[in-house]
Amino acid sequence: MALLINHFMLNYFRVLLLLSCFAINTYASEIKSIGVPYIENYPKSVYSSGNQNWSIAKDKNGVMYFGNAEGLLTFDGRYWQKYQMPNRQIVRSVATDNKGRIYTGSFGEFGFWSIKNNKLSYSSLTNLLPKGIEINDEVWKIYVDKDRVIFQSFSKIFIYKNNKIEVIKSPSSFLFLHKVNNRYFIEVLEKGLFELVGNKLVYIPNSEKLGKEGILSILPYKNNGLIIGTSKQGLFTYDGKDFTPLNTPANAYLKTYQLNNGVSLLGKYFAYGTILNGLIIIDENGKVVQRINKSSGLQNNTVLSLYADNEQNLWTGLDNGIDRIELNSPLYFYFDKTGQFGTVYSSIIFNNKIYLGTNQGLFYSEWSPDNLLPFNFRLIPNSQGQVWELTIIDNELICGHNSGTFKVNGDKIEWLSRSAGGWTIKKLNSNPNYLIQGTYTGLSLFIEAPASGLKFTTKIAGFDAPSRYVEQDNKGDIWVAHAYKGLYKLNLSPSYTSVISTKYFDEKNGLPGNYNINIFNLENKIVFSSDAGFYTYDELSDKFTKYAALNKELGSFQSSNKIINAGGKKYWFINHGKTALVNFSEPGKVEIDSNQFSILDGRMVQYYENISRIGNSIYLISVDDGFVIYSSTAQLNAQKQKLPAVLIRRVEDITDKFSLISEAGNGEGATEIQNSRNNIRISYALPYYRQAKVKYQFYLEGYSRAWSDWTYATQKDFTNLSAGNYVFKVRAKTDDSSVSEEAVYTFTILRPWYLNNWAILCYTILFVVVLILGKKIYERKLYRDSQKISDRLQAEQEEILRQEAETNEKQIIKLQTEKLQAELASKNRELANSAMTLVYKNELLQKLSDEITKLKDENGKKLSDDQTRKIQKVINDGMNDERDWHLFENSFNEAHESFFKKLKAQHPDLVPNDLKLCAYLRMNMSSKEMSSLLNISLRGVEIRRYRLRKKLEVPHDKNLTEFLMEL
Repeated sequence: MALLINHFMLNYFRVLLLLSCFAINTYASEIKSIGVPYIENYPKSVYSSGNQNWSIAKDKNGVMYFGNAEGLLTFDGRYWQKYQMPNRQIVRSVATDNKGRIYTGSFGEFGFWSIKNNKLSYSSLTNLLPKGIEINDEVWKIYVDKDRVIFQSFSKIFIYKNNKIEVIKSPSSFLFLHKVNNRYFIEVLEKGLFELVGNKLVYIPNSEKLGKEGILSILPYKNNGLIIGTSKQGLFTYDGKDFTPLNTPANAYLKTYQLNNGVSLLGKYFAYGTILNGLIIIDENGKVVQRINKSSGLQNNTVLSLYADNEQNLWTGLDNGIDRIELNSPLYFYFDKTGQFGTVYSSIIFNNKIYLGTNQGLFYSEWSPDNLLPFNFRLIPNSQGQVWELTIIDNELICGHNSGTFKVNGDKIEWLSRSAGGWTIKKLNSNPNYLIQGTYTGLSLFIEAPASGLKFTTKIAGFDAPSRYVEQDNKGDIWVAHAYKGLYKLNLSPSYTSVISTKYFDEKNGLPGNYNINIFNLENKIVFSSDAGFYTYDELSDKFTKYAALNKELGSFQSSNKIINAGGKKYWFINHGKTALVNFSEPGKVEIDSNQFSILDGRMVQYYENISRIGNSIYLISVDDGFVIYSSTAQLNAQKQKLPAVLIRRVEDITDKFSLISEAGNGEGATEIQNSRNNIRISYALPYYRQAKVKYQFYLEGYSRAWSDWTYATQKDFTNLSAGNYVFKVRAKTDDSSVSEEAVYTFTILRPWYLNNWAILCYTILFVVVLILGKKIYERKLYRDSQKISDRLQAEQEEILRQEAETNEKQIIKLQTEKLQAELASKNRELANSAMTLVYKNELLQKLSDEITKLKDENGKKLSDDQTRKIQKVINDGMNDERDWHLFENSFNEAHESFFKKLKAQHPDLVPNDLKLCAYLRMNMSSKEMSSLLNISLRGVEIRRYRLRKKLEVPHDKNLTEFLMEL
């Protein structure tokens, strides 16, 4: 399987080569010989299984599988899982196909793992063996070949196809089956090398040259040949006709340390694992490119299995642990495992030697970027002590030391200055022949002499503060950062030998504080670093202000404590142990690359970080216990890879106790979850194994309103989910740039039991029954209510009729009353008229009587009474005519018919004249009118009124007329 993947990789690179015709730049992956690639260790304490790892495979989704001493191990870049065989056998071999099956072989057992009921389950194939065939040994190799799977033990080859197994036997024992492209080769012990063609073994002529036993690796070689690795005879090449030993230093190495397995790398390299000393990587010519063993990063020197994946990772299954080697890593490492030279503060390459400045002194070793030379670091005599800086000035290597400053010549040093603590040395912009060095006790002046090179001139007078950083601005002033506290600007004399003026800066000048203020030259501009960000100095205001534009672009690296020029408008920014390469080459745009350097976090000596450029795209980085080589061209290759899809690895019920729901996402369709178990945890991972910062973002359709923030979390809990359908989506991002495709997991939270379909059916039936009963009850009630309403309506109608009758009756009575009142008023008017007529008549008769008494005869004398007596009698009779009273009485009775009755009933002693007076008073007549009607004087009227009050017993405060009117 590994060779098949390698063949695919080779074709992949051929395609890339063709694409270059369309102006697409590609870079051939190269494995460097300097140091070792980045190695990631997975000890058994991490994967929680057995020590030994016998085989490795990778599936189509990017999940890694390991044949382990305790079973099958899986790794997805984040989570490890262990699955045990039926009888807890060691898994010796593992392979995957494109259908999601993982084939494993062990002692007396082989079969496959697949998703069943959303869980990875094992299915044995041994039950398909023909009758009489048993397997009583280990299955060491498995290869998937189109529609068939080949299992190989030391005694038999089993071919599984169409749910049947065919067995191939040999007269002698097998060793190992090897796959090269689409061909299969196997060694038959004591017989030689054979090719498996169909279901037959075909002998390879001349294979006896390989020895009678021990062919452990067969890989594709140039010109369609083979390169064969043996346990005792080393390497051979095969051109299709004959076998030829590959006589190189690698051959001797593999014979000495016992070759155990091999794998093809990047189409032009070969990695061989050994029993005794890790692994080596060689090129097509047999040249050793890398030696990787326990001293250079492996956990163990016994390599049991090798696997090269499609992301240029070399996986090693060890006798104790698993390691991943990042073949195209831009970082190559060298670590001092023995503690020979202590902590590294600076490093540099000069005249084919690599120098390491440490806390113990200056060490050197031979350097050859083209040949793999073992480093042999030695201490330069008399260099013992702290080395602060190594720098090349005009082709001279200068060493800043605790004791002073030295010039380094090969493996010797010579004194330049005895001023203690040579922290940093810089050329003056105003006069490049002069250099200023910051020391423990101020500044030292050096001069560059054309003939003799760098020479110490003098200690600059007038300034003695510890000077950690020194820079000269465009005006020629010298800026000095104190080793701990303070910032100074110095104005030097024309000869640079003394300080004319010194100015100290602190918070009063706009700085965020006095401590840890450092000075750097960034694109010919002096910038000042602090924990609060970068600052610049304004000459006019004599103030420091934040460098807002730079700080905004740098993000978290705005608080960097160191800047190192990387050349080509690139700079290294060191932020308290974290490293970034910042590119300022494009105006208005700042590119920050920090993710690929995350493995260096905390490994450099803080505040004394050192990175030197040793080539156009190669840098030497000092770390605590060694150094790192960084190649930016290798990083370009890595950036072109497409991210795999995120995998939904586990879905768990976390309601009250943890139980597995699925470990394959929607491997078998949408998942249904009981409503009472509606608290779940979804774990996911990106099967991306290179060093990178992987962030995840998720969205739960039916629950979330928007995508979550990017986080490093690889699982999410959802609690108290309501019933419904949900779609969980997750995607990943590496290095804050490349974004993967979305992974989708659909699931349904079922309705509670009281809302399921049966319950709803019961509820429906019950509802219908209740509806029918309710209808019956309602109809009955409706009938009763309608009857009641009918009765009430009838009663209301009767009441309305009664009220209408009463109203009509009242109306009639009212009309009758009004009529009576009108009649009464009319009669009152008539009565009044009648009374007034009587009054007028009596008044007229009285006036006639009075006039008669005034009559005279012709003599002017009054007439005698005799003469007027008749007339007076007639007048008196007219005035006292009872017919008038009777007429008045009748009219009065018609208008006030009960008046006299009541009056007589209450006061029977009243005489007719009293009744007359009462009638006249009832009509509210005046005394004068009453006197006329009664034919008495006004005095007589008053007397009668008085007597009448007595008879009627009218109270004193009561008006007699009102009293009579109230009767």
